[in-house]
Amino acid sequence: MSTPDLPVPERAVPSTREIFLGFLGLGMTAFGGALPLAHRMIVERRRWLTDPEFVELLGLCQFLPGGNIINLSVALGMKFRGWKGALAGITGLIAVPSMVVILLGMIYQHFQHDPNVKHLFAGLAAAAAGLLIQMAVKIALPLRKNLVLAGVAVVCFIAIALLRIPLLWVMLVMTPVSVVLTARYGSRFAAKPQTAGKKEGAQ
Repeated sequence: MSTPDLPVPERAVPSTREIFLGFLGLGMTAFGGALPLAHRMIVERRRWLTDPEFVELLGLCQFLPGGNIINLSVALGMKFRGWKGALAGITGLIAVPSMVVILLGMIYQHFQHDPNVKHLFAGLAAAAAGLLIQMAVKIALPLRKNLVLAGVAVVCFIAIALLRIPLLWVMLVMTPVSVVLTARYGSRFAAKPQTAGKKEGAQ
């Protein structure tokens, strides 16, 4: 007996105001690494994008010059609300951090040689590294269903992390290669979902 399909949650289409407030909250709470919290806000809480859509949009943002999270705020705002959404996204994202960074910079000038301040920044760096690792795992999980995409990700990791090849050259070579491989072999090596008949037979 086959189990009924679970209802798929409706896609939420944000307004310009929601985009601004979403990235404003992200900018206020993202300490050290905004991408993990951006994934939680965009995919899990507000359901503006699905996991594969988030990974695809993030891949585009990584290919473009500039910070990934800044590019993501612009790209997501542009996707839903055009240039107004893009402006709302980036304004919300950088408004609070810009003011905080200016104030902290002024304070740091006076206390940069204090050992307690150095320990504080060392702890923040460790927390940021943990957030990035968690984000990398979440992005990599959807790739396990497609051997071609997983292979491209592994090759890029080896080239950048182990062989120390500059990021620009890796992206210039691997981007067209990944597009061609995905177009030709992506569906062939993608994991096929089990049908209801197969599930019943297995039972």
